[in-house]
Amino acid sequence: MSKEKNALEEIELLEQKIEELRTFSKEQNIDLFDNIKSLEDKIRLIKEESHQNLNAWDRVQLARHIERPTTLDYIQYLISDFVELHGDRAYGDDSAIVGGFGFFQDQPVTIIGHQKGKTTKENLQHNFGMPHPEGYRKALRLMRQAHKFNRPIICLINTAGAYPGKEAEERGQSEAIARNLREMAGFSVPIICIVIGEGGSGGSLGLGVGNHLYMLENTYYSVISPEGAASLLWKDSSKAQQAAQSLKLTPQDLLELNIIDGIIPEPLGGAHKNIALQAEYLKQHIQSSLEDLNALSKEDLIKHRYKKFRAIGSFSE
Repeated sequence: MSKEKNALEEIELLEQKIEELRTFSKEQNIDLFDNIKSLEDKIRLIKEESHQNLNAWDRVQLARHIERPTTLDYIQYLISDFVELHGDRAYGDDSAIVGGFGFFQDQPVTIIGHQKGKTTKENLQHNFGMPHPEGYRKALRLMRQAHKFNRPIICLINTAGAYPGKEAEERGQSEAIARNLREMAGFSVPIICIVIGEGGSGGSLGLGVGNHLYMLENTYYSVISPEGAASLLWKDSSKAQQAAQSLKLTPQDLLELNIIDGIIPEPLGGAHKNIALQAEYLKQHIQSSLEDLNALSKEDLIKHRYKKFRAIGSFSE
């Protein structure tokens, strides 16, 4: 990450120089367009090279950054008149998953996502973004409501995995996730899923069955965490960096494997460096996705989702 830090510092210096040139140009009425454009081109090249130099483990660390924008952060930028709903109508409310309805570009939508915190207190409140069964059942209740009222569903994924504690298993953790997978496959409304941070195991899949699946540039999506894979394969969690490379969990890997539909760019240094800009990138992709999916009939939306998941993977005899 030292290369990324150096790149950030160089960009800051170049941006200061650009601002000085613009001020000088305005005050002295001198045309410095070529000079400014040259510096802007240099900034763009630095950003491109910096992103290309990140390895799988670097992206895992950025996906886990404590200041990374959360579902509620993005809702503030993307959804107007948002109304949050609570509870699964069976056991209780789970703050590791948040959701409700509002308007995206004047279109009614339901938005649901894993919620982490940015402080120890917030993380304890949201169980570090690891849902209990009632969290997935709450999500399913909101999705059924969206299906009933013909609202598109937007799912934001950011969890290390479903909570593995005894009480979660007692209340049917695996059944709750499995039911979400089954029912999401059959909803006749557009479903857009976006990995905004960690995409860990079945905990992320419980919100991951959609017509379109996108990942932010510095995120991961995997059947197991790098630490967990290292512990299983080599009995040594310190080999997590090696495991991250082997798991093919980056957006670039998954796009090549035809598992995701696109990569959403991030500001240099990660999404937390400019939340407003990151939210704008999300808005552009959601808007484009909805334009495509809104044109499909209810039956075609289900067929589209079915074909998408049937096309994942390959085998040879």
